[in-house]
Amino acid sequence: MTTDVIVVGAGPVGLMLAGELRLGGVDVVVYEKLPVPPRESRGASFTRRTAECFDQRGLLGRLGEVEPADSHLGGVRIDLTKAEEDHSGVRGVSQFRTERMLEGWAGELGVPVRRGYEVTGFRETPDGVTVTFDGPEGPGADTARYLVGCDGGRSAVRKLAGIDFTGSAPRRGFYTADVTGIETRRRLTPENLPGGSMVLSMDLENGVTRVVVHEKGMAPRDRDSLSYTELADAWQRLTGESIHHARCRWLSCFTDASRVAAEYRRGRVFLAGDAAHVQPPAMAQGLSVGVQDAVNLGWKLAATINGWAPDGLLDTYHAERHPIGRQLARNARAAIELRLTGEEMDPVRELIGELVSHKDAASHLAGMLSGLGIRYDMTPDRHEMAPVEHPHLGGLGHLGKRMPPNHQLTLPNGTHTRIADVLHTARGLLIITNNTHHIHKQAQNWTDRIDIIIATWHPHQHPTPDATLIRPDGYIAWTTPDTHQHLTHALTQWFGTARTLATSPSV
Repeated sequence: MTTDVIVVGAGPVGLMLAGELRLGGVDVVVYEKLPVPPRESRGASFTRRTAECFDQRGLLGRLGEVEPADSHLGGVRIDLTKAEEDHSGVRGVSQFRTERMLEGWAGELGVPVRRGYEVTGFRETPDGVTVTFDGPEGPGADTARYLVGCDGGRSAVRKLAGIDFTGSAPRRGFYTADVTGIETRRRLTPENLPGGSMVLSMDLENGVTRVVVHEKGMAPRDRDSLSYTELADAWQRLTGESIHHARCRWLSCFTDASRVAAEYRRGRVFLAGDAAHVQPPAMAQGLSVGVQDAVNLGWKLAATINGWAPDGLLDTYHAERHPIGRQLARNARAAIELRLTGEEMDPVRELIGELVSHKDAASHLAGMLSGLGIRYDMTPDRHEMAPVEHPHLGGLGHLGKRMPPNHQLTLPNGTHTRIADVLHTARGLLIITNNTHHIHKQAQNWTDRIDIIIATWHPHQHPTPDATLIRPDGYIAWTTPDTHQHLTHALTQWFGTARTLATSPSV
């Protein structure tokens, strides 16, 4: 068998990436070592930007009703009303539910998910990668042009590639379980207790409650040796409540370790999600950052396979996402120390609480945690020029930041559409708000890769850009007036060399 891309791991990141690749016209297969989908849900929340990523592909509504989540760093609450836009995330959505939704979407796109296939090795060649595996019918091998490891914190792909995975060693342990039949007070964000302990309890679905407990001095341990009685005993010591009578559906433990892969790309091998970065699930960040990895990588890999990617486009995956992984590891460590260090940390907690009472500090921290503050360097020569903020975007954002998907456009026929709704196909998008003929003409030779929409902003934004170029992942790559490069330079930078003839109609 030969395919374009083998994705290892059928969790949310692997499935999201597979769907992105299929939208780009790429043949992709997902290998998953587990024979059936797991019922447990390590993740139960995701950030605002991840919700937007789902929305951009028409997926958020498939999750049904979702509950907004507030924001905090290590228990220090961030007042999101101080920010100019909504940074609230989503909580109470089990990872199983998210995986089920994504697998359904990937299936509709024609992505095969091969369960019971465990990758045992690979060999890179000048033209591709040969992957060996143990499958339901025994050992085998497949070839692909690229291999992507989305196979979790213990990633076989990362280990086989020999990519370093450095960071903090585990110092603390946490017990977690999904249970039914309890009526304990809900603690929707972790509740700090004296001495550096904490508990959490939140509703998931179908009467299931997620409980998490850390008792001061609780050391890392192997999940297979943990019993539910031990968790319930610790819960009762800390809260005075007994949950021993609950029916435990899933039991596990995790640590406070934070690690980041030294390379997100090595040749024809890529890493995404927990294979590239792990951290304690303290801020709904792991699944969230992994989904954003997938959305960043998918269109770039598809462009390369389809033959129109500009030189260096694949290298921007590591350049853009690796700093986010490092920031994630740092923030997770800071949050854990802030939450679980005893009373001696109170002055720091008080100081941070005072800082985030100011609008600018609250917005900055909320943007880091929600993902809305991400800004990629879109300058033509990223080694010599600093990013240029666009003074004419106003509430629409800045060059290199994401275009808010809820912003609406009015089309020439008078109908309204959201930015999210015109990104479902994972193509580039050029929005021309003034019917500027020369801009439309310049972009015609890229219409096999981008859509062109003539529209006005609704409600009217002032001042407004005449035109805005958006990458398939939703980030602003160019705008006019006043961007320090020509449209054709931006199109070539992100969408490759133009066709000789314009043969595709504009949208």
